[in-house]
Amino acid sequence: MIRKTMLTFAAVAGVLAAAAPAQAKCVMAGGEGSNILPDVAKFMANAALNNSITGAGMKASGKAKVTCKGDLVMTTCVAKQKACK
Repeated sequence: MIRKTMLTFAAVAGVLAAAAPAQAKCVMAGGEGSNILPDVAKFMANAALNNSITGAGMKASGKAKVTCKGDLVMTTCVAKQKACK
């Protein structure tokens, strides 16, 4: 889980670096969480999203969208939200 969070943060940082010259300075940030319990997976995805936004020095804009998929054992959720400098 921590590894996925770090990869998400690295992806957001890469997008920020590429978007730096742009006037808008907004990106679609994301976070992912996995767990046996769907509510915990959703919580972890939101926590990863907040960590990526805060770590990039940005502020969330609008409402977060969370989508979850489950198999027989694990549920994986992805949270996305617009973030601006």
